Amino acid sequence: MSDTTNQSNDTQAQKGPIIPKSPSEALRPERVPEPPKRSKKARGQVVLFLNFIMTMAVLVCVVAIIGFYYATSTYRNPGPLQTNTNFIVRSGAGLTEIASNLERNAIISDARIFRYLTATHLSAGESLKAGEYEIKARASMRDIMELLKSGKSILYSVSFPEGLTVRQMFDRMLQDTVLEGDLPAALPTEGSLRPDTYKFSRGTKRSEIIEQMAAAQQKLVDQIWDKRDSSLPLRSKEEFVTLASIVEKETGVPDERAHVASVFLNRLGKGMRLQSDPTIIYGLFGGEGKPADRPIYQSDLKRDTPYNTYVIKGLPPTPIANPGKDALEAVANPWKTQDLYFVADGTGGHVFSATLEEHNANVKRWRKLEADKGSDPNIAVDGQPEEQPADNGATVAPPKKKKIN
Repeated sequence: MSDTTNQSNDTQAQKGPIIPKSPSEALRPERVPEPPKRSKKARGQVVLFLNFIMTMAVLVCVVAIIGFYYATSTYRNPGPLQTNTNFIVRSGAGLTEIASNLERNAIISDARIFRYLTATHLSAGESLKAGEYEIKARASMRDIMELLKSGKSILYSVSFPEGLTVRQMFDRMLQDTVLEGDLPAALPTEGSLRPDTYKFSRGTKRSEIIEQMAAAQQKLVDQIWDKRDSSLPLRSKEEFVTLASIVEKETGVPDERAHVASVFLNRLGKGMRLQSDPTIIYGLFGGEGKPADRPIYQSDLKRDTPYNTYVIKGLPPTPIANPGKDALEAVANPWKTQDLYFVADGTGGHVFSATLEEHNANVKRWRKLEADKGSDPNIAVDGQPEEQPADNGATVAPPKKKKIN
């Protein structure tokens, strides 16, 4: 018998005699031994805590990834806005306020997503700019952020035609409901504001527009004055603007401005009174302007005001309106003529003449046209006396013009 067989017998002998089992006992499963118990070290609190931390870290990472994906998708996907709408960012508004207002107006779906992700797109010193913006339908949060960051807000405009007085310009600004703020109590000097169209965004102060107008006019006057005809009988920029304001009010025909300017400059050179109807109107009504239904009467020609150039010599003390670029350039570089008179021709323009005889003939034609219309002879609509002594003793006639409203 081999050694293996002997060892098996020895083992069996150690276990004791073999006891036979019944069939039911033989089929019963043997009891599985219990697994070995974990060591006290494995059951330590540190290990349990570390396992908890690892589990939570994994969960947080998963949630963060899902949340980041959701947030970035929401930030870039089309928003809930169904139609284009205007949105106002007030001056000084922070990101939290802007985000809340966007959500409140149903422009975005989640203010928190907009606030947090927009903050990541703004570099140091950058912010969303105040103004009124047009938000397009279905605009994403990213689109809205880019728009508000760019500052490309809706622009409005206010226009001031040439020849308005400062008071009339102020009235226009008061009527504009988009502009904000009060007007200065003291009016700027007549002629110091540039007639033009000014663009602005909601929230712009009226005082800001006035500052722009004053700076623009000063720059324009300086530029044109520096390029003026050196032979002009004008001693200062103030006189230059004053005469330009008279030319501005005398004619609305662009091609006539330099010709009208030559007439007034020729009269100044000869010591003749300017005899300009617009100066009478300003002397009577100031910056408010003449009422549309109030004509100029013959008696108005004799009114003693500082602006009545039928009475005073030379230029009035201030401009009578705010002249535009064309009128300023016409005075700075007038036509070279010998003309001393002009009268309305019935078509909106004027006919010019260098002698009193020519002028009187033109005046008669004009008066006939007015008479055929049934005009009141008491109204001084180019109906002043044909002849009038000049300062130098010669007999001259005042320049005749069209009716000025």
